[in-house]
Amino acid sequence: MQFVFLYGKPATGKLTVGRKLADLTEYPLFHNHLIVDAVLAIHPFGSAGFIAMRDVLWRAAFGEIVKADDLPGLIFTFNPEQTVPQSFIDDLFTMFEEAGHQIRVFELTCPEEEIERRLNAPSRAAHEKLKDVELYRRISGEGFFEQPVITRNRVVIDTHNQTPAAAAKAIAAQLG
Repeated sequence: MQFVFLYGKPATGKLTVGRKLADLTEYPLFHNHLIVDAVLAIHPFGSAGFIAMRDVLWRAAFGEIVKADDLPGLIFTFNPEQTVPQSFIDDLFTMFEEAGHQIRVFELTCPEEEIERRLNAPSRAAHEKLKDVELYRRISGEGFFEQPVITRNRVVIDTHNQTPAAAAKAIAAQLG
């Protein structure tokens, strides 16, 4: 299995590109908010209960995924932010490696001005995503999106001057 790890700051296009990539590869898309939204129904974001429950659910889900023998690949979207312990990312990659799966890491980027413009997109409301530009500026300035660190070799895809479909095609080409 190819484990395709798409990550980047908010509004860099992870879900949109992930959907296009899923169409091209026929790999299932496991969007980060599938778990996050479920936990938000019970705990406020960033609370101890939120962090603990999200970790348990992520680990349970990925524990089952790595055992699946009928998946040629999986796409996972992820936004690094300081409520996610570094150990989760390290354990996630180890889990896939120990199961003999190939890990492919892609960082999606775009300029800060474009991120701020995209934060207002109506599509962000569907998953309770960050939409407040002032909050984004404050927490970004405080280093909120700098942890955990993705230590794997990665391919950087700038989503600013290309369509999501073009970005997905570039990633698919890298996947072979």
